[in-house]
Amino acid sequence: MTFSAYSARAQEYADLLGSMEAMSPTDERTILDWAGTVRGPLLDAGCGPGHWTAHLAARGHDARGMDPVPEFVEIAQRAHPGIPYSLGTFADLAQRPGSWGGILAWYSLIHLEPSAVPETLATLHDALAPGGALLMGFFDGPRQEAFDHAVAPAQHWPLDLISELVEQAGFEVLDSQRRQDPGSRPHGAISARRR
Repeated sequence: MTFSAYSARAQEYADLLGSMEAMSPTDERTILDWAGTVRGPLLDAGCGPGHWTAHLAARGHDARGMDPVPEFVEIAQRAHPGIPYSLGTFADLAQRPGSWGGILAWYSLIHLEPSAVPETLATLHDALAPGGALLMGFFDGPRQEAFDHAVAPAQHWPLDLISELVEQAGFEVLDSQRRQDPGSRPHGAISARRR
């Protein structure tokens, strides 16, 4: 349901949010600082229209994007020729364990059912090389609960709860942050490393 919802609105989403100009400067600093710690290839998992992947590649990182929505992959390939984008899901990462130096999961877990999050985090853990880095962005909230996102139902996650799940998946949480920008939902981010 989520994939088909994004497929139907992929171009609309890309037009609205598929550029660095539409991104928060705070998020840009967070992601670039994190990427500077990554050793080895970097995967933008759930890359959408591919703007973060291209931004990282333009700064010298070995970055590639993956998304489960074919329309997003096509948009990304057209907008950023020369950057590798591929069709794939989190489950596909299990086929290449230990392959990545870093995985960016920026708002790409928000539509998962809560029961699927621990297994997905474990898959991300196993896809990283030992010592590999994870950065995830999500909607913060006082409790884990669903809300009506513009495209498909999404989840709020309390920072402490999602941090606990990240640690249970085998990561060491290095940094976490939360903020509330005017006119937007509360934001959370976690930087972690595969033990």
